[in-house]
Amino acid sequence: MSERSGDRAPAGGPRRGPGGAHGAAVPVDKPSNFAASARRLAGRLAPYRPIIALSVLLTLVAVILSVLGPRVLGRATDYVFAGFLGARLPAGASVEEVVSGLRASGQDTQADLVAGTPHLVPGEGIDFAAVGRTIAVVVVLYVASALLMWVSTRLVNRISMRTVRDLRADAEDQLHELPLAYFDGQPRGEVLSRVTNDLDNLQQTLQQTFGQLLNAVVTVVAILTMMLWISPTLTIIAILTVPVSVLVTVLIARRSQKLFKAQWAHTGTLNGQIEEAFTGHELVTVFGRRAQVTDRMRQINDQLYDVTWRAQFMSGVIMPAMFLIGNLGYVLVAVVGALRVTSGSLSLGSVQAFIQYSRQFTQPVTQVASMANLLQSGVASAERTFELLDAERQIPDPAGAESVPRGRGGRIAFEEVSFSYGSEPLIEDLSLVAEPGQTVAIVGPTGAGKTTLVNLILRFYELDGGRITLDGRDITTMTREDLRSRIGMVLQDTWLFEGTIADNIGYGRPGASEQEIHAAAEAAYVDRFVQHLPDGYDTVLDDDAGAVSVGEKQLITIARAFIAQPSLLILDEATSSVDTRTELLVQEAMARLRADRTSFVIAHRLSTIRDADLILVMEAGRIVEQGSHTELLDAGGAYARLHAAQFSGAAVQVDAEDLSAASP
Repeated sequence: MSERSGDRAPAGGPRRGPGGAHGAAVPVDKPSNFAASARRLAGRLAPYRPIIALSVLLTLVAVILSVLGPRVLGRATDYVFAGFLGARLPAGASVEEVVSGLRASGQDTQADLVAGTPHLVPGEGIDFAAVGRTIAVVVVLYVASALLMWVSTRLVNRISMRTVRDLRADAEDQLHELPLAYFDGQPRGEVLSRVTNDLDNLQQTLQQTFGQLLNAVVTVVAILTMMLWISPTLTIIAILTVPVSVLVTVLIARRSQKLFKAQWAHTGTLNGQIEEAFTGHELVTVFGRRAQVTDRMRQINDQLYDVTWRAQFMSGVIMPAMFLIGNLGYVLVAVVGALRVTSGSLSLGSVQAFIQYSRQFTQPVTQVASMANLLQSGVASAERTFELLDAERQIPDPAGAESVPRGRGGRIAFEEVSFSYGSEPLIEDLSLVAEPGQTVAIVGPTGAGKTTLVNLILRFYELDGGRITLDGRDITTMTREDLRSRIGMVLQDTWLFEGTIADNIGYGRPGASEQEIHAAAEAAYVDRFVQHLPDGYDTVLDDDAGAVSVGEKQLITIARAFIAQPSLLILDEATSSVDTRTELLVQEAMARLRADRTSFVIAHRLSTIRDADLILVMEAGRIVEQGSHTELLDAGGAYARLHAAQFSGAAVQVDAEDLSAASP
């Protein structure tokens, strides 16, 4: 629970990111320790090693079958070309006789071509049966490769989703075990981003890089092997285009990366300007600033258009540049290959297969290069998730703690309690006793420690010294679940989830019957307005509970506390945001709720605590005055001055010196 009454947050305070405390942060681009985070992420994949091994094997076989396709298809080309040449040669002669005759007549080039053409039979045309069998083999290879790759991809996706599922479950468990101090020191949007955006980004990274990276690496090795097998000379020519492609890609990517960063920066500025203009639309209109706001928005929009256009242009240049370099390499390979065919050192089918390989070779290389940034982003998200998982957990509950029977009202005793946020002391040597059934009101300036006091009862924070007992038992010897099940809370910020009114009331005690829910609603005056709603208790409340007013939401939270039947009740500024008429209704409902229960009431409106059995005036973590409403007024001290400031309209300043002087 945060300090809703204005009490100070832990030293350092929440860190605000670009999106504010509630905005969802964007995953960072690079991890601070890539190697360590990558090893730890690999460790999370360890339980799925058998599936990973199977996926690797399937990918390896699929790539090999796919790479064999062009080589086998080249044989079909050789059959066609051999038939084309053979039909023009004299029937009955052998290939050696034809070659000798061509050389004798001075036709050495033609002789080399005939000698280097496999499957050539002089006088015979194209062997369509052999061509058909070869094509059938190619089809089987490609179909088998596609099926194996599909299965491998399914396995990779399953591994990725299961890994992220496990991480998400661990993160969920960790969130429930972290102390409140952790959340006080982290913007809400930052925490949400770690368990949503970062894990989603990690899942996409695993899905896109795990299988594709393995596929790309194996494909590069297999294709390079086939190219070297066909012709080392042509392989050297084809590989020469790779560093040129990489260099051009890096140069363009560096330029476009800067432009994309500027694009997102301008996008954020524009979004902020739009949000500011629309949320403050009334003020902009009242003060006549529409023209200035419009000009500012137009200026930012023009800047965004300019940088976006340039970023898209630069990123769009990469593929044409890659195609240009690839085509230049393709031309060189085709020319040199044609010369090798005419010289008889290579068959036409081999050159055809090599050209296919050279076209395929650059694609996986480009994929590997493009995955570098994606992989870094994914590892960075994993690192941020690991930071959450590594955060220090709250002190574990004592082993074998036994539940104490619940009484109607609990006795709370603070015995020389000390507490500090980091190195900044807040509460020192505080002693206090709240008897069963008493209502204890706590007042004081902002930062006095009012909300911290009740947070200590709930063990949201751990004490630095002293102890707190409930019915004589140290609360640190109880499980947190047992302790908190005895406590009901009604806060200043009403929290209702998306669901029916009955569901929201029943949230206080799972398994409550419909009669119990209605009884709690009647006790809290919820039944009065629910009867006028079209769907009654089945009315669905959305995120902002627009179907009911602020005061009605507060009454629902009181009904939720009613049905929990707590021994100890904490009311934290429960009427600060409602009108006077609704405040009276809320006060009456809270009076019913406090009956026979020990209650702590934090209030700034002194009118709500006149009937309290004990009023504590706090300053800087110390109780400087205590007594009933009448006693404190008669004493004429700090409480009397606060009362006069609220009800007499006097501009009375209550400073630390006055409060210290009033200390008993």
